Amino acid sequence: MFENIKGFLIDLDGVLYIIDKPIEGTVEILKKIKEKYKVIFITNTTTRPKKVVYKKLIKMGFDVEEDEIFSALEATKQFLKEKRKGAFLLLTDLAKEDFKDIPSEPVEYVVIGDARDNFNYQNMNKAFRYIMDGAEIIAAARNKYFRDKDGKLSLDCGAYVVGLEFATGKKAKIIGKPTKDFFLLAIKKMGLKVEEVAIIGDDIETDVKGGMDVGLKGILVKTGKFQKSDLEKGIKPDLVIDSINDILGYI
Repeated sequence: MFENIKGFLIDLDGVLYIIDKPIEGTVEILKKIKEKYKVIFITNTTTRPKKVVYKKLIKMGFDVEEDEIFSALEATKQFLKEKRKGAFLLLTDLAKEDFKDIPSEPVEYVVIGDARDNFNYQNMNKAFRYIMDGAEIIAAARNKYFRDKDGKLSLDCGAYVVGLEFATGKKAKIIGKPTKDFFLLAIKKMGLKVEEVAIIGDDIETDVKGGMDVGLKGILVKTGKFQKSDLEKGIKPDLVIDSINDILGYI
């Protein structure tokens, strides 16, 4: 099944680590994977810029290069730079630091990520007014939820995106997973063909189905945000394993 695979797109939180702690064995297994395969780490994390994600991975002991990380925020920034238009950023203060060279006026786009405490009425209403005045909605990601520090699921930015869509009657352009363009840009960084790449993720919709819709082999891990009910959604991954530590038995 994986004879022609030469590279992997690997989701981060939920696959290699949970919040700030590596999943047991993943530091070692990643080294073994990288001995034989090309790897790009993909993430819909929108609370922090790529450089912070990179430093976090290094601190946890993972063998990674900053250029091996491709994030929804990075893709969003690329999009805005190409458009050369102003944007209102509904992001965390930390994530905004990566957008300092993006003009704030005139507002042609409202960019939404996981803004956490910045999802207050004042900011949401400001975003609503910009959109009603003609700005387009850009969703860096549209995740439903994530596994939080207490082990429980917490609300992600998807609900806020849908809320603004409902209130304004406009549809958001999604930049991160599970969009086709996001996966194709990540594959391009690897220099491989679609059929030579597999996606490993803990989100059966955003990671696995998103990748499989592009033509990738889909591997679901039962860590992170995985729930048993995921296997009842009508999505059939090419492989389901307990964790990424089991991958070497299949490749």
